[in-house]
Amino acid sequence: MHKTVLAVSAVFMALSAPAFSQAVVDPGVTSSTTVELPGEVRTYVLERPIPSVAYEGAIVVGQPLPDTIQLHLVDGHPEYAYTVVNQRRVIVNPQNRTVIQVLE
Repeated sequence: MHKTVLAVSAVFMALSAPAFSQAVVDPGVTSSTTVELPGEVRTYVLERPIPSVAYEGAIVVGQPLPDTIQLHLVDGHPEYAYTVVNQRRVIVNPQNRTVIQVLE
């Protein structure tokens, strides 16, 4: 009986492991997120004319940007910063540089 329970448990664990893994949809950028940004933050970031920075690494939601990429604070919303990387606008948490969302 115990061997059967252990075997069934092992199968369920093996089948559920992919659900916990992170995947990069596009080799350069992952843009899916469940974070709801205030509309004014999105508008602000989309309207600011800043130059794009070239970066060869992957930009992944939930992962920090390197210190070499300059961030710009969103006026009126100090909890958000942004930059443009490889022609894509990226919203980040300025405290830990973690990517919150990549705007398309």
